[in-house]
Amino acid sequence: MPHSPLISRRGFHALTAGAIGAGLAGVSRAAENDASFHLNYMLPSCMYGYSKLEEILPEAKKIGATHIDVWPKVHGDQREQIEEMGEEKFAQLLQQNDVKLGCVTQYKLGPFGLQDEMRLAQRFGCQLMVTGGSGPKGLEGAELKKAVGDFLEKMKPHLEVAEETGVTIAIENHANNLIESPDSLRWLLELRPSKNLAIALAPYHLPQDEKFLAQLIHELADGLQMFYAWQHGDGAHDPIPTERQLLQMPGRGPLDFQPLIAALAAIQYQGWTEVFMHPVPRGVPILPTVSETTAEIVRGRNYLDHFVAQSAKGK
Repeated sequence: MPHSPLISRRGFHALTAGAIGAGLAGVSRAAENDASFHLNYMLPSCMYGYSKLEEILPEAKKIGATHIDVWPKVHGDQREQIEEMGEEKFAQLLQQNDVKLGCVTQYKLGPFGLQDEMRLAQRFGCQLMVTGGSGPKGLEGAELKKAVGDFLEKMKPHLEVAEETGVTIAIENHANNLIESPDSLRWLLELRPSKNLAIALAPYHLPQDEKFLAQLIHELADGLQMFYAWQHGDGAHDPIPTERQLLQMPGRGPLDFQPLIAALAAIQYQGWTEVFMHPVPRGVPILPTVSETTAEIVRGRNYLDHFVAQSAKGK
């Protein structure tokens, strides 16, 4: 499937109305074509910047998602919104929109600061949290293995709470972090003391090589709980035009997701998938309006589901 051409923010206004409907039609066709494998999509709240939960939650169904991933500042502020409105009001909003809390992402609190968040997650039936690792950076070989082992030893009391609350803590591979390299992910999986610790895989932070990433998915199959459909493109730190920022999205930048989706199908991946990017600056939506942002997520999903349908046909 060809990559989508670059498009300006203004151009999105003309496309939004038809994109959601067309995207969902494509999603339905993909589901019909492959009854044995599909991607379980979750909607990350940070894609909408600091938009209100009242505006974001109705969008979940439009991208074919039943669950939302709530982010705190600086990427989003929806976790803070829950504190402001109270858990009862948030529960009502979820029920009104037929959406469930599927994940709380908390890099700010870190892997050792999640115990209260896990108990909140338990109250909402949420079974996943995403955070980063903790420890020295830039290690290789035996030093890296030891550091990962030390990190996992420190995680044990937190994993006890995870087991008690029914929450899985997924560690994302992230730049400038102990858990950054492919080897760190391999050691994390091999040495983990509990299956309540898992992996959130971010291709953005890894070599942009489709075959390599597909092979890594096979290697990490037993521990993969979150897959970010997110490529590096032109990066997510410099103040570049929106059309270049969008190169992080699946189907826009140069990374071919077909081998990655084929690998996910081959391992019968049952975890979550998020169509994802980071805007510059943080805290703004990826496009100016809620509807435009949703349309772009739907486009990304439709691109991925094209490959899901291909995998069903053995292509």
